[in-house]
Amino acid sequence: MNSANTIFTLGALAAAMLAAGAARAEDTFINPEWANSAWYVGAGVGQSRASIDQERLERSLAAHGAVVTAFGSDERDTGYKLLLGRQLNRYLAVEGGYFDHGKFRFHSTTNGGGVLDGEASFRGMSLDLVGQLPLSERWSLLGRAGMQYARSQSRFGGNRLLAVTDPESSERKLNAKLGVGLEYKFSEALALRGEAERHRVNDTVGNRGDVDLYSLSLVYKLGRPANPAPRAYVPEAAPAPAAPPPVEVAPVVAAAPQPTAVKVTLAADALFDFDRAVVKPDGRAALDALLAKQQGVTVEVMLSVGHTDSVGTAEYNQRLSQRRAEAVKAYLVSTGLDPARIYTEGKGETQPAADNRSAAGRAQNRRVTVEVVGTRGAAR
Repeated sequence: MNSANTIFTLGALAAAMLAAGAARAEDTFINPEWANSAWYVGAGVGQSRASIDQERLERSLAAHGAVVTAFGSDERDTGYKLLLGRQLNRYLAVEGGYFDHGKFRFHSTTNGGGVLDGEASFRGMSLDLVGQLPLSERWSLLGRAGMQYARSQSRFGGNRLLAVTDPESSERKLNAKLGVGLEYKFSEALALRGEAERHRVNDTVGNRGDVDLYSLSLVYKLGRPANPAPRAYVPEAAPAPAAPPPVEVAPVVAAAPQPTAVKVTLAADALFDFDRAVVKPDGRAALDALLAKQQGVTVEVMLSVGHTDSVGTAEYNQRLSQRRAEAVKAYLVSTGLDPARIYTEGKGETQPAADNRSAAGRAQNRRVTVEVVGTRGAAR
């Protein structure tokens, strides 16, 4: 394989894809749709495998009076690919790519000291529909089906060239391709894919077969929104009862303690890292701000409830929501609150606050609610 040409080609295509992705990323500050469903780029490397048709070569040599006495082949090489994709929804994406399967060689000897050597290479462009089945927040199954336009090149050498019609030739054909794989997300932006893909190809001497590529790829999402800043809002708050009308009574007595109830919703992305249940520094600051607003309140009961989006199995999401609710409780207890007064519950994906079909909706569904019930003005 010509390594310099391969590296130059891959580098040029990578620069073009990144430039296209960067142009789209600029729209994230203008159009919210780009911020929630970004384009992505990726690059992969692995092993490609082909099958050289030994029987056909032997028949062609025999037709010219030569009998094969030894045959050897190298049917494996290093394969590369670059990709540019667009996520349509949580289950489907459209992906275009460039691939280079490398070179495959054979060496044959015949009676009378004859030699015939050959080399074939395959590279081209592809367009696939990619299906994704989330297993958890990190793991997803992948399946792909599409078309690829490949250029094959063949070169033959030796003193038995009468067995081939053209010592150097090329062929371009449109064929199908399929693939399966597994994806692991390091974060919302970066993922690792392991895939097996089969490309149907035509070589320059009339053979039609398959080239398989087994690869590992890194995929990076462009234009993703930044993690939300820690914030809390109070959608439900019980108003304090109106003060009693003044009466002329002596002596003046102190006002009775007033009951209070506050329910606060905190974004899980502000409290926790991706797929984690450990409260991070920004999350601790948000909880500290909540506690500061409760100064002067004697807490009777606190309830921490975890919620998730629908990515992954229901069982996994239930466990994650419970762990996150308990992590919030653990931090509140570390500030001096009575653990016997704090209760936890995991709702998993059963109570969505928004539509899970969009990234913005899923972000809203990943949350923890904290409800505080107590009395204001009572002796502590």
